[in-house]
Amino acid sequence: MSVEFRIVSIGTLSSNPFWSEPPGVRTPHATTTLVRDGDKLILIDPSLPSPAIEARLFETTGLKSEQITDVFCTTLRPVHRRSIQVFGNARWMCYQEELATYRGHLEHLGQSSQRLEGQVERALEMDMKLIKRIEPAPERITPNVHLYPLKGASVGSAGLLVLGALRAVIVAGDAALTEQHVMSGRVWSGSADVELATQSLAELIEIADIIVCGHDNYMLSPRFWMK
Repeated sequence: MSVEFRIVSIGTLSSNPFWSEPPGVRTPHATTTLVRDGDKLILIDPSLPSPAIEARLFETTGLKSEQITDVFCTTLRPVHRRSIQVFGNARWMCYQEELATYRGHLEHLGQSSQRLEGQVERALEMDMKLIKRIEPAPERITPNVHLYPLKGASVGSAGLLVLGALRAVIVAGDAALTEQHVMSGRVWSGSADVELATQSLAELIEIADIIVCGHDNYMLSPRFWMK
């Protein structure tokens, strides 16, 4: 069987700048994607609440949470890993630079824990425990699935390059927020480095045949419309 991908859940933004919406009109969640390569079942960005992600996974793929072998987070922003603990049998991964940066951020907050309220301190401890379980992703996760750094949206944001026989798919995370963002060449306004994010988006458009957006469905690369 050749490598394949399937959208488990289409994400959304808390407010879409192309729709002239005020901030915070809905609860945001990231697009969740399943990549199957041989006996590897890789779930990317488990974002919906736990009961919802399990239901959507079964509805769209026929799989149960315990069958997932790997979970990959394109970023460690909490919305992209909201239900990661459901997949306790899987290996959890993200790009090494993202992992190191986020761990450093938590450690810095921990050093100031005496100034935090008790509830906040407990949440910080739980987050650190979770992050410690996440491993740096290898450059080649399976024969047909490769780590693909897309820095800028966050310090170490990265996607997965899925190489099929006839197409190259990049699951892009926040490097490509929505189809409208990609078609207009626009990056997330909250990016850690807007210039770097713009470069990553341009590279993404050049390399990918299909782009899975971080908070939208998948789409053909705009370069097909530019010919």
